[in-house]
Amino acid sequence: MNTYSGTDLLRLGCPQGRLVGELLAIVNDGHHDQDDVRRLIADNAPPPALPLRASAAPCDFYIDAASEQERANVAAVRATMDAVLRTPVAVKGLIMPDACPTGSTGTIPVGGVVTLDNAIAPGMHSADICCSVMMSVFDDADPGALLDTVGALTHFGPGGRGADAWAGPDLHEDLAGTNRFLHGQQMAQAMTDHFGTQGDGNHFVFVGTLASTGQAALVTHHGSRKPGALLYKAGMKLAETCRRTLSPETLKQNAWIPADSEDGIAYWEALQAIREWTRRNHLAIHDRTRASGGWALRDRVFNEHNFVFRQGNLFHHAKGATPLEPSMVPGSDGRMLVPLNMASPVLVIRGAERQGFAPHGAGRNMSRTCYKRQLEADGVSEAEALMEQTAGIDARWHSGRPDVSELPGAYKDAAAVQEQMQRFGLADVVDRVMPYGSIMAGDWEHDAPWVKKRCDRTTARRAAR
Repeated sequence: MNTYSGTDLLRLGCPQGRLVGELLAIVNDGHHDQDDVRRLIADNAPPPALPLRASAAPCDFYIDAASEQERANVAAVRATMDAVLRTPVAVKGLIMPDACPTGSTGTIPVGGVVTLDNAIAPGMHSADICCSVMMSVFDDADPGALLDTVGALTHFGPGGRGADAWAGPDLHEDLAGTNRFLHGQQMAQAMTDHFGTQGDGNHFVFVGTLASTGQAALVTHHGSRKPGALLYKAGMKLAETCRRTLSPETLKQNAWIPADSEDGIAYWEALQAIREWTRRNHLAIHDRTRASGGWALRDRVFNEHNFVFRQGNLFHHAKGATPLEPSMVPGSDGRMLVPLNMASPVLVIRGAERQGFAPHGAGRNMSRTCYKRQLEADGVSEAEALMEQTAGIDARWHSGRPDVSELPGAYKDAAAVQEQMQRFGLADVVDRVMPYGSIMAGDWEHDAPWVKKRCDRTTARRAAR
C-alpha cells in the first residue's frame, strides 16, 4: 500500500500551495504508484508562471502637448503605459487627449484604455466601478427650478442616506442573485444606503440647455459608490492570489483574474450587476426629479466611462474613456456623453472614425494639491478663483464650502481637448448641453476630525522648533 506525505508530493514535482492538500486526499487510497501521482500532478498543476513582456504591447496616443506642463504630463503618461503594457496578457493600449497619470508608475492612467486577452484586472477599472453619466431632457422645465429640485432630492459626500434610503426591499436580492461576490450584509446595506446618492470628488449634477432645441437637460455623473468599492476590494484580493501563481513578476496593481475561470465568470457577472445598480441609481435621481417638478421626459442618454468592456475574448479596461461602439453599452443608440468642466458644455457625441474610445472629460495636468499651491504661488485667493471661474454659472456646493480643486482652472483646457478629439477623429459632436449651473459635494473634509488632528500636529511641530 502506497501512502504519501506532502513532502513526497513536493519531491515528485507538485507546486506548493492548495494543490498539495487536494492531491493528498486523492492519492492516499493505496492504489496510486509514483507514475500515477506524477500524472495527477501534471494534469492539475497550474501553467508555468508568465514573465513580463520583453517590450510593451502597442499603444495609440491621441494626445498633444502645448506647454511645458503638458509635455511633462504626457511623458509621465507614456512612462506608466509602457510599464502597464508589459503585463503578459496585454494586447493593446489607447491614450485619450484628457489623459493624466495617477498613482505610481505602472498604474493605468486616467484617460487610458488597456485591452487584455481573456483577463480582467480589477486595478485597471479601479474602485469607482462604472463611473458614468446620464442625461435627461425635459419639456418646459426652467433650468433654475430644475437645479433647485434635484439639489433638494439627492445627497453628496461620504456615506449613504441611512433612514432616508430610496432602495426598495428587493434591490439587493434582485441584483445579487447567487453571485458570491455580491452576498453578505455589508453589500446588502451598501446597495440600500447609497442608493440615490452622488458621491464626492469630481462627481456632480449639471443643469443646462440643449444647444439644438433650448430644452432643459439634467446630467448626473457618479459611479457605484460603496457597492462598487466592496466588489473592487474582493476582486483585488482574488487577482493577487492569481498573480502569485500566474505571473509573480506582474505589478500588483495589474494583477488579473482569468476571465474563463469559475472565479472570472462570477466576477464578470458581478461587474454587470454593479453596472445595473449604478444605472438604476442615476435613474432614481432623474425620475424623482422629473416627478417632483412635473416635467415631461423627452430624451435620455446613459454611458459609463470607467468600466470593463468585452468583445469576445478581449476585455477593454477603460480608466476614464468613453466607449464609442454601441454594443459595448447595452441600450445605447450610439450617442455618448463627455462632460468637460462646470463652466463648459457637456458634449453629446457619436463615434467618428471609430477608434473605439473618446475622452471622458477634460482631465488634469496637476493634482488637486498642486493646483491649490499654484493658486497660492500666483497670489490668487480661493475666493478670487471662485468668483472668476464660476462667473455666469450657478455653482453650488452641497457641503456649503467650495472645493477649488474642482474649478475649471484645475482641469485641462476644454477647448484643446475638443480640438484633439476632432483632429484625431475620435468622435463627432452632435449636440451640446450649454451650462446653467451645477452642484458638487464641495470641501466636506475641511472640518473633518482627522483633518483637525493633522493640523494640530503640524501646529505643535512648528511651535516646538
